[in-house]
Amino acid sequence: MGLVDEDPPMTVWTEDRITRLRSLWCEGRTAESISRDLGAGISRSAVLGKVHRLGLSALRPESAAGENRPRPAATERTRPPAGARSEVRHGSAVSPSVGRRTVLTIRRRECRWPLGDPLQPGFSLCGCPVSRGAFCSDHAAIAYRGATQTFEQLARLAGV
Repeated sequence: MGLVDEDPPMTVWTEDRITRLRSLWCEGRTAESISRDLGAGISRSAVLGKVHRLGLSALRPESAAGENRPRPAATERTRPPAGARSEVRHGSAVSPSVGRRTVLTIRRRECRWPLGDPLQPGFSLCGCPVSRGAFCSDHAAIAYRGATQTFEQLARLAGV
């Protein structure tokens, strides 16, 4: 009944698993891959926690950490002149079946422009490749518009 008679708590981190964790981590494997390799009872979060407690994150090779990956060259963005509006092709904004996705089937980098009434059957999202933000080029032209009035016009309207 006393503390002396009780067995110490079981741990999933045996010396063999810790040794294997160290070698896999230093090879550059991901935490998810290591958790699968180590087997039952070891989650991705458990791997990351143990790596942190062992101080292994500093031992990881830089190439595995992703710090030396080549970055795409920065492109200069140009803005259209003030007052200029790009022509929007509204016909393609609701194009019938091209790329239509549901909320459950939409993927990363696919346009999330809603098509139809969300409360009605047949509601979907555009699904075309994203060009800017969360929308394809046609829907981005509708969603992201510049200010139509200048600050001075708004101040005059407000009577300031």
